[in-house]
Amino acid sequence: MKKRLLSGMRPTGPLHLGHLVGALKNWEKLQDEYECFFMVADWHAHMSEYERPQDLRRYTLDNVIDWLSCGLDPEKSVLFVQSHIQEHAQLYLLFSNITPLGWLERCPTYKEQLREITTRDLHTYGFLGYPVLQAADIVIYKAHAVPVGADQLAHLELTREILRRFEHIYKKKVFPEPQAILTETPKLLGIDNRKMSKSYQNFIALSDSKEEVGKKTGQMVTDPKRIKKTDPGHPKVCNVFSYYKIFKPEMEKEVHHWCTKAEIGCIECKKKLADILNGVLEPIREKRAQFTRHRSTVDDILTQGAEKARGVCVETLKETRKLIGLY
Repeated sequence: MKKRLLSGMRPTGPLHLGHLVGALKNWEKLQDEYECFFMVADWHAHMSEYERPQDLRRYTLDNVIDWLSCGLDPEKSVLFVQSHIQEHAQLYLLFSNITPLGWLERCPTYKEQLREITTRDLHTYGFLGYPVLQAADIVIYKAHAVPVGADQLAHLELTREILRRFEHIYKKKVFPEPQAILTETPKLLGIDNRKMSKSYQNFIALSDSKEEVGKKTGQMVTDPKRIKKTDPGHPKVCNVFSYYKIFKPEMEKEVHHWCTKAEIGCIECKKKLADILNGVLEPIREKRAQFTRHRSTVDDILTQGAEKARGVCVETLKETRKLIGLY
């Protein structure tokens, strides 16, 4: 039998090119190697976006449409919404009872986000407990693997620490220790050369129209030392060149040549890139249009996914409750 895998995304905004190259392409491949559970992590989103609930439902459905349009197959994977499975919250409560407060307070991503995110009040019990809910999400499926970026390794190690403490207290090994699946993830900056982020609004969304892609590509920051068209460029410091390497690698040498030799200007270079990006997004747009017209199909997929997910979770929780002495 295939080993089991769990991953998810928070529905805090539209998905973008960073999600495509950083996660979705990888998820599509993993479907053939693992028994995959992919969740819309709306409880996790609510932990930071509780003051902005108006878009949460819309982005939940919109993100799933993007998943389906990018190749996730409900015949191969279980797609579901986290808050539809109440057992996640129950295991989260049980794990919170045994998780030392100091473990959470020293979590590096917790301290980093408290320092960097100033537009939201994150000094809450729920946000502090974010890694415990994450541990419950993984463990309730007895997942063997979790695809993560390097910045999330600390969270996964905390999951394993919680499991070890659970086993030490209750003298029985119930859950496999989940291992990280680290993949080569291309570094894709936003159009302003900063980290691509929903907060910065500096991304090209998977749902953007052809015209929007052209406009945003035209706004991309290029080589700051190339003032005139006749000036030779420096591709290594140009964000536009980094997009070519990711989305059209066979053109890397050609683009490098015409940039360093000043054969074409940055405006023309960005127009060519826009054509390439639209070529990547066009099949996704077509599928998005189909799923958007038939949203009831998406609802059915999520309903069926929740039933499958709940079937696994109920058994895990029943086993856990018995072990820890709940009647």
